Amino acid sequence: MQQSLNRLEPDDPQALPRRLRLGQDEYRRNRQTPHEVFCLFGRLRLRRWIYQAVTAGEPGLCPLEQALGVVAGLATPALADVVGRLSAELTQEQTLAVLEERYGVCWSVGSLRKVTASLAEVLTPLTHEAQVGYFVDLLRKAYASRGKFRPALVVGRDGVMVPMRPFWEEAATATLSVYDRGGRRLGTVYLGRMPEPGQSTLTEQLTRLILAVLTAWDGPLPRLHYVTDAGHHPQDFFRNVLRKMIHARTGERLKWTWAVDYYHACERLTKIAEALFGTGREATAWAEKMRRVLKTKAAGMTRVLQNAQELRRRYGLRGTKKVFTEALRYLSKYRDHMNYAAYQRVRLAIGSGVTEAACKTIFGYRFKQSGMRWKKEHGQHILDLRLILKSNLWPIVRQRWLATHTTCEPANSPRNGSPRPRKPLSYVLPA
Repeated sequence: MQQSLNRLEPDDPQALPRRLRLGQDEYRRNRQTPHEVFCLFGRLRLRRWIYQAVTAGEPGLCPLEQALGVVAGLATPALADVVGRLSAELTQEQTLAVLEERYGVCWSVGSLRKVTASLAEVLTPLTHEAQVGYFVDLLRKAYASRGKFRPALVVGRDGVMVPMRPFWEEAATATLSVYDRGGRRLGTVYLGRMPEPGQSTLTEQLTRLILAVLTAWDGPLPRLHYVTDAGHHPQDFFRNVLRKMIHARTGERLKWTWAVDYYHACERLTKIAEALFGTGREATAWAEKMRRVLKTKAAGMTRVLQNAQELRRRYGLRGTKKVFTEALRYLSKYRDHMNYAAYQRVRLAIGSGVTEAACKTIFGYRFKQSGMRWKKEHGQHILDLRLILKSNLWPIVRQRWLATHTTCEPANSPRNGSPRPRKPLSYVLPA
């Protein structure tokens, strides 16, 4: 492999163009230097020519590495692909150990982070288009499924605390899922951002994805459903974004339903039960009965609230009045978004389990291991790779990345006042 790659560029500088152009930038030939690049077979020593940027302060260019798709000047695309997958799943120490054991690649932590960052920066811009295509395929399958209900596009959003430097902060994750006519989930895409004031970037990404999916889908509009807890950011997203959202093609306002997570409501029922009866069998039995009423009966929340208030008037409280009042106020405030029996009848989700699981799958297992402390930039690189991997989009994004390969073109070199064209180099591996 090393011999084959080193034959791609001639040693004679006269056989090379004096100047090259990549996009709007121009470079002039400088010198040939050896450089170590790593692949799935281990270490390669390349002899490659360096072209210096004509514009002062700009980095130089190595056409051979550009043609081979070398990532961060260290890894071939095949090795970078492996590094990205490993870094999305494993810690730095584990990733370095696997690379050394399987591929004979011995890197420092700095080299690993450099490759990871470069890979995340080239893959992340390609993710949106892959997500849209993935959802169009899911919607096509959903409309071809059996059942009497329209398929549903379900959105979820939640926050999760992660260990940052110097203290813990709230990151954010979101999910977008497609459910078929029978209420079965066909697929989910995950989004996420490291801690950010106001979570504006996640809001922009999620809004952009929803609108792009609905614009790209040319069939009947699916049901639009939002399932979250009643946290600050999830509420703001519904009231300020989803409720005002306009379809890009038709110009009509989209109709969203919002279900406050059923299990958060059940937690309040448990608190009310303990305030009424104290801890014990009586409280457990009442809470279990009210959960069934809430889930299966029409106007279930009204029945629960009336029952709790009647019990308080008759028998008083055995627990804390503050706990009872706060739980009752929560259920009363969001009762319009807790019509679980109606949602169940039309096969719409009532629990935010998919989004809660994303907090563990995306953040918990990778970002909250013992002793970890994160900086925002590096954490976002790992997060971007993990989102692609866990959304099952890695093969699609990887192919899009390889297809966006750019090459250098010879620039016209002025000589005696007239331009002189040069033939481009052919960086093609021998058969």
